Amino acid sequence: MGTDIGDLLKKRPVELSGLSSKVIAIDAYNTLYQFLSIIRQRDGTPLKDSNGNITSHLSGILYRMASLMEAGIKPVFVFDGKPPAIKSRTIEKRAEVRENAMIRSAEAREKGLAEEAYKYAQASSKVDATIVGDSKKLLSGLGIPFMDAPSEGEAQAAYMVKKGDADLIGSQDYDSLLFGALSVVRNLTVSGKRKLPGKNIYVDVKPEVIDLEESLSELGITHEQLIDIALCVGTDYNKGLANIGPKKALKLVREYGSIEKVLLAKEIEITDLESVKAFFTDPPVSDDYELKWSKPKNEAVIEFLCEEHDFSNDRVIKALERLEASAGGGQQTLDQWF
Repeated sequence: MGTDIGDLLKKRPVELSGLSSKVIAIDAYNTLYQFLSIIRQRDGTPLKDSNGNITSHLSGILYRMASLMEAGIKPVFVFDGKPPAIKSRTIEKRAEVRENAMIRSAEAREKGLAEEAYKYAQASSKVDATIVGDSKKLLSGLGIPFMDAPSEGEAQAAYMVKKGDADLIGSQDYDSLLFGALSVVRNLTVSGKRKLPGKNIYVDVKPEVIDLEESLSELGITHEQLIDIALCVGTDYNKGLANIGPKKALKLVREYGSIEKVLLAKEIEITDLESVKAFFTDPPVSDDYELKWSKPKNEAVIEFLCEEHDFSNDRVIKALERLEASAGGGQQTLDQWF
């Protein structure tokens, strides 16, 4: 999802402790997709309760937020609102990909191809209204603020960072940089080792920070030119130019100065170019939010997770104890947050 410009950007590894006291606006849908994709059983099926309800996302929220808040990080979740019309093509394509992945995963399981079944199962993840509703219910119980963006969550999160209400955006995608986010942290909600696709190789996954101004300075381009590069490669709102990757796009934009001049020189067009550029530079955002953290409502969380969704009572209690014990690596109590 998003635009594929990551190879151009400078990334700085960071420990969770290095983000202590930072307010991080988390791209909620992006994070829920991660949890649904990664937190699965050996055969590729997501975690479920005895009634067949998916619970992978709830497990991810509970245990990962406990780790982040233990490190002194103050998370706020930003959920997508109404997608722009220019995204309809991408939404339809993603639905097709998920459906095909679901079919291929089932076929692979029938053939006993466990690794292939798992791979396709991951690609079939879907964030629906039930998953969003349950996520918000758990966040509320944990005392973590959240909001619904007017449109794209990353655009709203970028606005919050630019206003100074948040310090960074937590997302795997690079779109938030196109929306003008000053700093983005990737791999915030994943940790440990990750298997490389199609290979029996595992790599360490650690958080990494991308500073917008630092990357622009190193590339010798403006923010508008970064948007132009992404448009050449392709975004959620437009199809990229044929056979153009990020490095070639950078070369073209440096050579011609803008995507408009690139298109003129190559005698090609991008549908809705002006609308897409305008959406990145001036997206719908809102000031209707309140960033207030509170202590977990232990009884409500235990009832929701353990009684309704079959979570281990002991494990949930331990996670809640971690949240209550500290929010700064043992150096500050939750009382100091509020």
